[in-house]
Amino acid sequence: MKFLVTGVAGFLGSHLAEALLELNHEVVGVDNLIGGYLENVPSDVVFHNFDLADLDKLNSGVLAGVDTVVHCACTAYEGLSVFSPNLVVKNTMQITASVLSASIKAEVPKFIYLSSMARYGTQAKLPFTEDMTPKPQDPYGIAKYASELLLMNLAKSHNFKYSILVPHNIIGPRQKYDDPYRNVASIMINRMLKGLQPIIYGDGEQKRCFSFIEDVINPILRVCLTDVGDSKVINIGPDEEFVSINELARTIADLLDFDLEPIYYPGRPNEVLHANCSAGLARDILGYQTTTNLRSGLESLIVWIKTMGTKEFDYNLPLEFVRENTPRTWVDRVI
Repeated sequence: MKFLVTGVAGFLGSHLAEALLELNHEVVGVDNLIGGYLENVPSDVVFHNFDLADLDKLNSGVLAGVDTVVHCACTAYEGLSVFSPNLVVKNTMQITASVLSASIKAEVPKFIYLSSMARYGTQAKLPFTEDMTPKPQDPYGIAKYASELLLMNLAKSHNFKYSILVPHNIIGPRQKYDDPYRNVASIMINRMLKGLQPIIYGDGEQKRCFSFIEDVINPILRVCLTDVGDSKVINIGPDEEFVSINELARTIADLLDFDLEPIYYPGRPNEVLHANCSAGLARDILGYQTTTNLRSGLESLIVWIKTMGTKEFDYNLPLEFVRENTPRTWVDRVI
């Protein structure tokens, strides 16, 4: 089969492309490198470096012969989206509309959308299940859910298959760790390896589950290669080891034998306090299982960052406006 993977230079997209190639499928990839690394792109990918908002380039033959689009690309920035909504919505909602339009024109039969647990917002109970009405509470989450609605509407109108997959808090090798706005585990590891204390927003009692990359790739492949995920929304990731950000910091410090004294800053606006997705449906229909626990996943991430070398934060994405509640670390460009 022939796949188009958007965001192919990113963390998730590059691993997925690699897995598809190992199964002897063809992979075409598109990325503008805003949030990934060129060296992440597997050598056998037919790579196109352009912005997905450029519909003319998408319509120029990139999708010729493609059997399935796997749309991984977006600026996945919940916190930043509160202060740069134009940037984040453009690179989430608008690029989705562009890829959908080109896919429909090219008569691609199947479209897989990688959404976000930000779609759920704050719910009355945990864990989040797929039958809950989404209540996104930041511009990024709103854009992700709006993209889902757009996909479902166009799939019905133009008769193509779709699946919506909801991974959450993925960790592992190739994750961008010089990004000041996202990837809390990678940021903490990078800072501790430099001898700097981790930065925690709020009291650190926000709770999350973390997914190791290989545990996420396997169920995505199942959706890519079978029809079991057709017309469904499916959470992908563990519902075990529901840990606070403070606990995450302590685990990383223990692995690094680091004397931990976190630096606390005021909480970021609109942040969900507790977010945990049920993996029940993925277990039932995709054979999902957690094979790498949090500690082992963090060990793998630490080894990779040590191998690559520590980095300074890259403030390449602009704050569109600064208010009193903008995190001071971003305004002051803390390293």
